[in-house]
Amino acid sequence: MKLIKGNFIYSIDKDNIEIKENQYLLIKDGKAEEFYKELPSRLKSIEVEDYGDNIIIPGLIDLHIHAPQYAFRGMGMDMQLLDWLNTYAFKEECKYNNLEYAKRQYSKFVNDVKNSATTRLSIFATLHKEATIMLMDLLEQAGIKAYVGKVNMDRNSPEFLTEDTLKSKEDTIEWLEETKDRYKHIKPILTPRFIPSCTNNLMEEITQINNIYNIPIQSHLSENTSEIEWVAQLHPDTNNYAEAYDKYNLFGKDNKTIMAHCVHCPDDELSLIKQNNVTVAHCPQSNANLTSGIAPIKKMLSMGIDVGLGSDIAAGSSLSIFRAMSDAVQVSKLRQAMTGEANQILTLSEVFYLGTKGGGKFFGNVGSFEKGYEFDAVVLNDESFGDNSDFTLKERLERIIYLSDDRNIVAKYVAGNKII
Repeated sequence: MKLIKGNFIYSIDKDNIEIKENQYLLIKDGKAEEFYKELPSRLKSIEVEDYGDNIIIPGLIDLHIHAPQYAFRGMGMDMQLLDWLNTYAFKEECKYNNLEYAKRQYSKFVNDVKNSATTRLSIFATLHKEATIMLMDLLEQAGIKAYVGKVNMDRNSPEFLTEDTLKSKEDTIEWLEETKDRYKHIKPILTPRFIPSCTNNLMEEITQINNIYNIPIQSHLSENTSEIEWVAQLHPDTNNYAEAYDKYNLFGKDNKTIMAHCVHCPDDELSLIKQNNVTVAHCPQSNANLTSGIAPIKKMLSMGIDVGLGSDIAAGSSLSIFRAMSDAVQVSKLRQAMTGEANQILTLSEVFYLGTKGGGKFFGNVGSFEKGYEFDAVVLNDESFGDNSDFTLKERLERIIYLSDDRNIVAKYVAGNKII
C-alpha cells in the first residue's frame, strides 16, 4: 500500500469533474482505494508521497497513434489523406524492415511517450513482424501500458509496403505466438490498416485469426470523403463503411474495437457503432491537418457512444493529449460556426473526460481515481504559468490543458508503479 497526497482532479462522467483538494489517496494493489482528508491511525505508519499544491490527474489515454510515423511528424500538413499517405507515411514505414533503423526511431518514440502525460496507448506499428516485437519490448521496458498492432495490408499500397495475403496471415500468427505471455504491460491488437488496403481474402483470414485468439481490433473509419467513396466502390454490397468491417465480424460486439476518426459517419453508421459498442478515437488535430473535417463528437456523446482522443501521429503533429483536448474544443466551435448546428461545442469537462476516463474505458477501469480504478496518474506543477493563487483548482486544470507540456510533469504512475 502507498499514500499519495495532493490536489486530485478526475472525471466522474462527461459532465462532472470531481476535485479532492489537499487530500490523501490510498493506493492498494495498484488501484485507488479511498480518499482521506485526515489519516486514520491505522494508516499513519504508511509513508506518504506528498506533492503539496501540485495538481494530480489521471494519466492521459491516446487511442490512436502510428509509432513508425513519429520520425516525420510535422511534414506534409498541406496535403489531404491519400496523397499524404503516398508521399510520406508509406515511404517511412517501409524503412522498418531495417531493425537498426527501427530501434533508433522506436527508442526515441518510447522515450518521449514515457516522459509525456500519456500512460496508455493503442498503437499501429508496421507490417514488419520483427520491428513490431521490438516496439513492444521497448514499451514494456519503459513501464507504459499499451496495445500494439502489427499492421495488415495486401493491396492498394506501394509494392514495397504490400504483403502477400498468405504471408500477412502467417506473420500475424507468428507475431501472436511469439508475444503470447511475454509481457506484463503490452498486449496485441489486430490491425487491418483500413478497408482499401485489405483484400476480402485478407479480411477473412483476419477473422479466422480472431476466432482463435479473440483479441481487440483497431482500424480507421470514415476519415475522408474520397476514402469513403473508395470503400463504397470496393464493397458495393454494404450501406456504409462500417458494414465493410462488420460483415467480417471485425466491428465490435464481442471484439473490443477502436475506430479512428469517424468524421463523416451517416446516422446508420453511428447507430451501428453504438449497437456494436465500438469505441471512437477522435483525432482533431489530424482531421484539421489533412482537411478531413470535424467529427460530430457532441452527437456521439449524446448517443452514448464511447469516445476517447488520439494524437494520430504523424497526421497529428503533437504527441500531447492535452493538445488533443484543446484542439477538440476549438474544432467543435468551428463545427458549430460553419454548419449552423446548435450544441456542437465541447466543454472543459467533456474533453477532460475524453482524454482520461472516456478513452480509459477501452483498458478497463482506467482513467479515474474512483475506487477500484488502476492508479494511472500524472503530477503537474503549474507554477510556470504564473501566480495561481487567485484561481480555483478547476481553473488551474483548464490552464494546464491549454498550456501544459512535458516540463510540467513532476511524477508519473502507471497502475501504481512510479515510472518518472
